[in-house]
Amino acid sequence: MEEAERVELTVDAVAPGGHCVARVDGQVVFVRHALPGERVVAEVTELHRGFARADAVEIRTASPDRVTPPCPYARPGGCGGCDLQHVTPAAQLDWKTAVVREQLTRLGGLTDAEIDGLRVTVRALPGGPLGWRSRVRYAVDAAGRAGLLKHRSHEVVPIDRCLIAHPAIQALPVLGQRWPTAEAVATVASTGGDVVVTTLPDGVSTRPDAPVHPAAPPDARVSAAGDGPVAVRETAAGRDWTVPAGGFWQVHPAAADTLVDAVLDLLAPQPGESAWDLYGGAGLFAAALADRVGPQARITVVESAAEGVAAARRNLADLSGVEVVAARVETALARRRVTGPVDLVVLDPPRTGAGAAVVRHLVAATPRAVAYVACDPAAFARDVHTFGQAGWRLAALRGYDLFPMTRHVELVGLFLPPAR
Repeated sequence: MEEAERVELTVDAVAPGGHCVARVDGQVVFVRHALPGERVVAEVTELHRGFARADAVEIRTASPDRVTPPCPYARPGGCGGCDLQHVTPAAQLDWKTAVVREQLTRLGGLTDAEIDGLRVTVRALPGGPLGWRSRVRYAVDAAGRAGLLKHRSHEVVPIDRCLIAHPAIQALPVLGQRWPTAEAVATVASTGGDVVVTTLPDGVSTRPDAPVHPAAPPDARVSAAGDGPVAVRETAAGRDWTVPAGGFWQVHPAAADTLVDAVLDLLAPQPGESAWDLYGGAGLFAAALADRVGPQARITVVESAAEGVAAARRNLADLSGVEVVAARVETALARRRVTGPVDLVVLDPPRTGAGAAVVRHLVAATPRAVAYVACDPAAFARDVHTFGQAGWRLAALRGYDLFPMTRHVELVGLFLPPAR
C-alpha cells in the first residue's frame, strides 16, 4: 500500500481512537468513518511499520447502525473533532463499551468472565448528542479564520458552526469574523450562565455581541475587555463554584453532578471517615465528600496546577476539615506531604492515568476503598493491572458518555483491597 492509495476492504471490530480494524494482504489498517461489518473503499492516510491508517471514502455495504452525519464537516478530510457522527447514538454507546472491554482484556489483564461480572456499559447523559460542549477552543488559520483541526493534523478547517457546541457558544460571532493576531479563540458557556471569549495567546477577553443563554440567572454576565483574569461560575454538587475560564472543568453540563453521584454511590462515605482527593482541581469531589463525612473529618486535596490550587482554596474555604496541598500527586505521596491513615481515596488523574508509582503508594496507605475517575480506557486499564498485581480488585465499573459524537468515554471504577 501507498499513501493516498484506495483499497476495498471489509471492516472488523472497533478499536481505540475512533477507528475500526481491517486487514489488507495481512496488514492491519485502522479505518475511520467506518463501522464493523461494512464493506468500504478506504483511502490510505498514513503508513507505519506494521500498520496503516485510512479513511472510508466510499461505503459499498453499509451497517444498519450508519446514519448521515448531521455536521457537514464530519467527513474524511474535514474536522477531526467528532469521530462518530456517522454512528447512531445507541450504537455509539455500544462502540465505547466494546473499546472499554477490549482495553480491560488486553491491558488490564481481566478475563471475559471478570468483565462480564462488572456488567460494563456506557450510559448516555441528559441533553442528547448535540449542543453539549460548554468549552470550545477554536484554532485560527493564517488568514485569521477560526475553525477546528483535521484529525492528527495542525491544519485548520474553517467552519461556520460546531453542532456539538453549547447553544450559547454557537450564538457567538467567533466564526463570523477574522482574528488576525490570535492563534486560537477559547469560548466558555458555564452552568452558572457566564459566557466568555478569550483570544490566545494574549489572554484578552472580549465582549461578544450575543445574548447570555436563556438558562442564565438574571445577573449573568458576558466578559468584557479589560476585566483582567476572567473567572466563571459553575454549579455542581449542590454548590456554586468560581473557576478560571481557562482552567479545568468538565465540558458537559451534566458531567460534574454525574461523576459526583457515581463516586459517592460507589464509595458510600460514612461520618468521620478521612479522604484524599487526588488530582483534585477546584475540589469538586472533596466538597461532595465533606457533606457526607462531616465537618470534623479530614479531607486532603492534592493539585499541582496553580490556578486549580487557588480555585480549590477559594471554593472550599468554608469547609474547615479540608486541606489543599499544592504538589504533584506522586511527589506528595512519595515525600509524605499527604499522610494517613486514610479511609477513602478519589483518583481523577489526567489522560495519562495515575501510573504505577501512585497506585503502589495508595496500596501502601491501605484505604478501605478507591474511586477512580478515568478519561482514557487504556491508561485506566494499565492501572487496573497494577492494582491487580497488589491483590486489589476492580469491584465495580461505570461508563458515561460525557463526550457524545466523539471517541472519548469516562469511567468511574471502585477498587477494593484483598480483605474486602
